Amino acid sequence: MTENQLSGAPSAAEEEVAAICRDLIRVDTTNPGDHSGPGERRAAEYVAGLLAEVGLSPAVLESHPKRTSLVARVEGRDRSRPALLIHGHLDVVPANASDWSQHPFAGEIIDGELWGRGAVDMKDMDAITLAVVRQRLREGRKPARDVVLAFTADEEAGGNWGAKFLVEQHADLFDGVTEAIGEVGGFSMSVGDQRLYAVQTAEKGLAWMRVTAKGRAGHGSMVHSDNAVTTLAEALARVGRHQWPTQLPESTRAFLSRASAALGVEFDPQDPAGIIGKLGGMSKMIGATTQHTANPTGLKAGYKVNVIPQTATGEIDGRFLPGREEEFFAEIDRLLGAGVSREFIHRDIALETTADGALWDAMSAVLLAEDAEATVVPYCLSAGTDAKWFSKLGIRCFGFSPLRLPPELDFPGMFHGIDERVPTDSLQFGVRVLDRLLDAC
Repeated sequence: MTENQLSGAPSAAEEEVAAICRDLIRVDTTNPGDHSGPGERRAAEYVAGLLAEVGLSPAVLESHPKRTSLVARVEGRDRSRPALLIHGHLDVVPANASDWSQHPFAGEIIDGELWGRGAVDMKDMDAITLAVVRQRLREGRKPARDVVLAFTADEEAGGNWGAKFLVEQHADLFDGVTEAIGEVGGFSMSVGDQRLYAVQTAEKGLAWMRVTAKGRAGHGSMVHSDNAVTTLAEALARVGRHQWPTQLPESTRAFLSRASAALGVEFDPQDPAGIIGKLGGMSKMIGATTQHTANPTGLKAGYKVNVIPQTATGEIDGRFLPGREEEFFAEIDRLLGAGVSREFIHRDIALETTADGALWDAMSAVLLAEDAEATVVPYCLSAGTDAKWFSKLGIRCFGFSPLRLPPELDFPGMFHGIDERVPTDSLQFGVRVLDRLLDAC
């Protein structure tokens, strides 16, 4: 424990974390899903500069012009132990400034909250990591074991130009790494009269699909039984309206069991809807992990109103539960029918690990050290993260970006939403927790 922790005075990391996060937000790293955005280069150079100031020499790696990631290794006290990876992405999803109360790239601090695109997804954890590492290196405090830092490009579009590039072409930078923390987890929520901290132990798989129906072209005035638009519309309607059965991953089951106890209600694994409805902002995220999901998100067909086109295409965002990938695609094919083909725009695995082991115990302990009322629970994320790529190196991944949040803040709604913001004291809480973790694990 540092002198500042003993005295209660803010540490150097606590004092600079909001400024680092603000500076990162002000660097527009919008990722439209192709290479048309500004890229991550400027943000990566900013991060590299902060690390160089305290003696590190990060590897700055570009997979495509402006699509930049960086990796650095911090030497630990016991270098014989396996290393820990802390990863965070630098890109953000687009934001329309006219929809926001504050400009999404201004990085304004208002009433103790830092506003801007990336404030929670995930320049907050990037800043927490940087602030903690910078203070420790200045003070000569080594972590318990080697820590590898990875700040990645392109996570918001599946990671092809970021984490995938690092894993496939620069795997040597992760030699000796066996465990990792990243997004999305370690944040608090109020359930009943308890404060739960949800640590991610699982995430759904990803299947972005393009589906195509083909028919016979013709004149719009004629009777036409082989219309590609009709075939596709019917297929997408079947997918979009399908009621998937309830199937709980172990991480979701564990979360709902503990949430039920906090609410003082009985947990019925066959019918969790009643509990989910009491979870406030977490209800949509948790609800989506009780079943597969497949949502039509795009349609394209035709070029003139009186011409029946030969081809119609659509897009589907599919998310499948851990361990159930084959059954998901079998059902998708049944719903689409024989007249519709599918191909992948992007496909990636589902993940699930167990809520146990030394790192889990350490994460629980450091949260309790900063919040004695904490109850730490595992959960499954409905979306995906760069953990999918790092897991392919045999790394066990958790979502742990610790924040203590006010109960009235709809934190899950901030992801990809408007008016994204994070309390500055939540950033300072994250600094204290992460600093403890680097000694505890």
